[in-house]
Amino acid sequence: CVGSDHLATLAQSGLRSAEVDVKQVVHIGWPDTGLALILVDESGENQIVVVPGANGRLEPDDVEVFDADAVLCQLEIPDEAIGVAAKQAQHFFCLNAAPARQVPSDILDRADLVVVNRYELEALPATPSLTALTLGEEGAVLLEEGVEVARARPPQVDAVDGTAAGDAFTACLVVSLLEGRDREEALRRACAAGALAASRPGAQPSLPTVAEVDEILRPP
Repeated sequence: CVGSDHLATLAQSGLRSAEVDVKQVVHIGWPDTGLALILVDESGENQIVVVPGANGRLEPDDVEVFDADAVLCQLEIPDEAIGVAAKQAQHFFCLNAAPARQVPSDILDRADLVVVNRYELEALPATPSLTALTLGEEGAVLLEEGVEVARARPPQVDAVDGTAAGDAFTACLVVSLLEGRDREEALRRACAAGALAASRPGAQPSLPTVAEVDEILRPP
């Protein structure tokens, strides 16, 4: 959901460049596109202030996911919209439970995979059936009913900006699982995608391609 301002144009131009279909984007009639203000320190760690704007105006009736292979949601839209997406998802449903806040139990129960960092995990009301816990430069672990079933570490990079690293990790993990890769390989690829994003400044511009993930994981 976007507003009628130049930020809406910027947000969608990057999606179109990546050949993402934006026909389902909802447009509201006033300038209120969501915005994130990001501060990054010398080590690449960040603090983010989110101004939801139009994102908070996404209504349940706006949501239609069709017969998607996977549906991925995060917590910067209303719970009601997330709940509808979860119910409509006919196959794989992933929740990236960020930013940290309470999640309705019915959404958590529906999720085939929940992606969290330590703080987001603590905010959940229950333990998900399958959890990917990101650990920053230490990598990530996959937990099934709270028990570790896979672990991976990222390739070595010079971190300059952690913005969007979690988004890159989550998207790559979902795609890798859809491709039929085993959990350990999928987790390793997701860690590589997150590391590549952290090695570049910015959010959307830092997201890696499949070819870049393949390249950084190629044996020397």
